[in-house]
Amino acid sequence: MQISERSGTPVRLAILDDHELLLDSMTSWISANAPDFELVLTASTWFGLVQSDRFPTDLVLLDFQLQEPVSIEARVRTCRAAGAKVIVLSSLDSADDRDRAFDAGASAFLSKTLGLPEVMETARRVMGLQTTGAPVRDWRPLPSGATSPAKPKLSVSEKEALVLYASGHSTTEVARQMHVQYETAKTYLRRVREKYARAGRPASTKTDLIRRAAEDGHLR
Repeated sequence: MQISERSGTPVRLAILDDHELLLDSMTSWISANAPDFELVLTASTWFGLVQSDRFPTDLVLLDFQLQEPVSIEARVRTCRAAGAKVIVLSSLDSADDRDRAFDAGASAFLSKTLGLPEVMETARRVMGLQTTGAPVRDWRPLPSGATSPAKPKLSVSEKEALVLYASGHSTTEVARQMHVQYETAKTYLRRVREKYARAGRPASTKTDLIRRAAEDGHLR
């Protein structure tokens, strides 16, 4: 892929997301599949980002729902003032959240239900790069009445198993912490995957399951 409207050097990219397993999966995918971006900084805290000697970068992928008491407006404006463009990623997709991000100066607001290929296509558009020719969605606020992706209804045990597994525990460790047999824990996770598949949101791999858990607010 060739780069246009730039000097030919890769875009220096930073990612801020406070779920470290999800951050690791994003890092691996981008490093392997987006050679026109150089991922120079990843951070799980706001201060970890802004205090790094690699900040500012050309572009920041910024998680909307951080647990730190720093508003999205303050975070976006700080990045913009430092010279970085911002794409906000959110597990909640409301018109109010979009307006807050855009009003603060974000270049795009994307749902975490999107795959990374689509996220990076938007990043290329924002940075003035040639794209692969895949269609780019309209990231303006959703019209009134737009629906969010289906969120499967999980039982208490299924949700507990999902949270433990997506937080980095093996199936054996999930069973131990839930005080159930290994096969029972395995069944809970299988049911979670099946429910997401029926909702049209595949979760066959561990990375997919982590993304689904993060999207639906199960990870804190």
